[in-house]
Amino acid sequence: MTSREPRPTLSALVLPDRHPVQVFLAEVREAEQAGVRAVWTYDHLTWPLLAEGPWYGAVPLLAAAAMVTDRVRLGTQVASPNFRHPVPFAKELMTLDQLTGGRLELGVGAGTEGPDALVLGEPPRTRAERADRFAEWLDLLDVLLREPVTTVHGERFTAVDAHQLPGCVQQPRLPFTVAATGPKALALAARQGQGWVTYGPYGAAVEPEEWFAAVADQSRRLTGALAAQGREPGALRRSAQFGLEMYWPFQSRERYADTLGRLTEAGIDEVSVHWPRPDGRGVSRSALDIVAEAHAG
Repeated sequence: MTSREPRPTLSALVLPDRHPVQVFLAEVREAEQAGVRAVWTYDHLTWPLLAEGPWYGAVPLLAAAAMVTDRVRLGTQVASPNFRHPVPFAKELMTLDQLTGGRLELGVGAGTEGPDALVLGEPPRTRAERADRFAEWLDLLDVLLREPVTTVHGERFTAVDAHQLPGCVQQPRLPFTVAATGPKALALAARQGQGWVTYGPYGAAVEPEEWFAAVADQSRRLTGALAAQGREPGALRRSAQFGLEMYWPFQSRERYADTLGRLTEAGIDEVSVHWPRPDGRGVSRSALDIVAEAHAG
């Protein structure tokens, strides 16, 4: 890739396990100073890979980050119906959008069958059940964040005279970035999303060629889903996240440049990296310059 060729923008993932909280805030500020477009944090109550350590709530962390940043956009990757009810969550999101001055983005997904899905004592759900629940959840969030007062009686979620004043800074509401790989979720992303995000095939053992092929295929299917909704291919920001155990893109400047080039060919507009961590996962400190230089200008 040359400097004249298009390249994806860069965003950063800072996990909510930083302790003390001031470390999280310092890394968000560092990412902002490095020029990333957005900083995301995971919205879970716990996470199996890091279940034994500290873990903070995404909403108060983002509120604190709003107070120590000026430019960078802030958001969740990803909030889900597993433990979030649309009515109180919409109020928190509206407040965060006000605190950030209109810099909030909401990353959303159906959620997995992991601990977050079981912590409230609800029975396990099938993939199809989670997909249907997610669609109803997101549709209600959309209405709540657009309207000053909402009453909706749904199959799974209900809002009765739910007030949402003064509303979002961003109009008609803050943007949704929808995590999607399957047909139902891609159709929902095409209908409700201003962004789409994928990990591709997840796991440390996934080979690069398999990963590129899967991301390109998902992006093609998203284009089809957008067409079915009467929307243009460029209607959504398309984001690819590098997994926490995904190290090969950062092996050299040439490898990272090639990765960005191939993602651009697949229609990807943004990449997300896990900000350097003390446990060595994510992008390393030594490779951070490679990443920053590739996205500069």
